[in-house]
Amino acid sequence: MLKFLKKLPPVLWLTVVAPTLVAIFYFGILASDVYISESRFVVRSAGKGQTSALGAILGSAGIGSLAGNMASDETSSVIEYVRSRDAVNDLERQHLLTKAYGNTDISWFDRFGGPFRKNTEEHLFDYYEGKVLIETDSVTGVTRLIVHAFSPTEAQAINLKILEHSESLVNRLNSRSRRDTIALAAAEVEEAKTRAREAAVELSRYRNSQGLVDPQMESQIGLQMIAKLQDELIASRARLAQLQAYTPENSQIPAVRTQVQSIEKEIRAQSAGLAGGRNSLSSAAVQYQQLQINSQVADKQLAVALASLQEAKVEARKKHSYVERISQPNLPDYPLEPRRLRSIFATFILGLLAWGVLTTLLAGIKEHQD
Repeated sequence: MLKFLKKLPPVLWLTVVAPTLVAIFYFGILASDVYISESRFVVRSAGKGQTSALGAILGSAGIGSLAGNMASDETSSVIEYVRSRDAVNDLERQHLLTKAYGNTDISWFDRFGGPFRKNTEEHLFDYYEGKVLIETDSVTGVTRLIVHAFSPTEAQAINLKILEHSESLVNRLNSRSRRDTIALAAAEVEEAKTRAREAAVELSRYRNSQGLVDPQMESQIGLQMIAKLQDELIASRARLAQLQAYTPENSQIPAVRTQVQSIEKEIRAQSAGLAGGRNSLSSAAVQYQQLQINSQVADKQLAVALASLQEAKVEARKKHSYVERISQPNLPDYPLEPRRLRSIFATFILGLLAWGVLTTLLAGIKEHQD
């Protein structure tokens, strides 16, 4: 066998024999068994109703988009979290990564912190990216989490912890979304309360300053009084006319004439109080109506804000996303990697291809020189 190998050309040794021997040595002796734990999950949203008026308002503020597309957005958030340094830090708080990948039973070529890798956070993150994979099927929405480790129990434990941390992340996003939605509606209620309170205070202050409860009601009372005075005036004028026509020397004529003048004066005074002056009831009624309208509008805005707050609480309870596990992290009972024979055979085939290409190139160069 050795004689046969010695007779092989150097190019064949370089491209085929040496790489194949290295592959046999590594995959057959050095490479550690790799166990794969896989889990599948989806992020579902409990609320999938029609968009309400409040939802449209919140959407313009940037909150409705999160609620409307919560499931897809939070799936992306989970994927980004699993691929982030935060996931590494969360796992390392329980020393799961260094325990699983830094074990001295793992070969030097494969373990973290060995002579071929530095024991730093950045190198741990790079190592983690090669061992933990996550992908989503855009059609079904199912997300697959795949963890490679050198022990079946550690592969399952890491997969399970990542799922737990992902669920905590989704819960935090849900809580923040609900808080923001309700807080916005509650702020609107407080502003409406303030406007309603200020309008009521202005109306009350105006009533106290003018000494009036309701100028409109006061005007109606004044009009009724003027009507009665008009009736009395007509009766007094008729009596005065009769006395002057039939008994011109009647001693009651001066008294009736004085009565007519007094009634006319009272009517003018009452009319001036109702309209015509700055302090008249008509002027007061205009200002009072403006204040009253402001108060009524503020009350209606408060009622709308209270209804929006109640609706926001209902929507917040509906729009809740959660991680639903389709398959739990499995406990592998057989190492799926490395594929030893396949890897050795692939190295041999690639070496043959390289040998063929290199031999052809060398032959072409030799013919060109000749």
